[in-house]
Amino acid sequence: MPTTTATTHLLYLHGFRSSPRSAKAQVMARHVAAHHPALHWWAPQLPPSPRAAMELVMEGTRDWPHASMAVVGSSLGGFYATHVAAATGCRAVLLNPAVNPARDLARYIGDQTQWHAPEVHFYFRPEYIEELRALEVGPLQHPERCLAIIAKGDEVLDWREMTARHTGSRIKLLEGGDHALSDFESAHLREVVEFLALP
Repeated sequence: MPTTTATTHLLYLHGFRSSPRSAKAQVMARHVAAHHPALHWWAPQLPPSPRAAMELVMEGTRDWPHASMAVVGSSLGGFYATHVAAATGCRAVLLNPAVNPARDLARYIGDQTQWHAPEVHFYFRPEYIEELRALEVGPLQHPERCLAIIAKGDEVLDWREMTARHTGSRIKLLEGGDHALSDFESAHLREVVEFLALP
């Protein structure tokens, strides 16, 4: 463990086309409600604009104590979580985190729908690519405060890129798995909870 300070405030950031209704977000929310009711939990619905998403997150966590806050991010949310960790020095858990979303999401410009609410449409605008580039950060100042869970079986992102990006962090590299980390609750939740030192 990088520190024994218990997490008092926990932020969950979902991925592209996802929402707080995602399986992993719901697993975390249920666990927090059942076992850590004193924890301040926030899993916002992120707007499609990366700039607006980070403005929402940074404003919403502005008064959080950096020493005892933490962030969990999945896919694009992992990229956002890295930005939050760089800005605050907080602990971060990254679940198959996007490394270069400005490159990877360029093909998705146009009308999109949410995975968990296909009736909800949003438009991914060309200028969002530059907004993603503006959020890129270099190596984390405290990489030891980061746990990255990376699946070699990820069908969306390259595990080699993810692993190389998070050199110096604690990496749990899975031989198989998938992008969604479908076994998150049974295989990874306990390690996440222990790494975050949830009260």
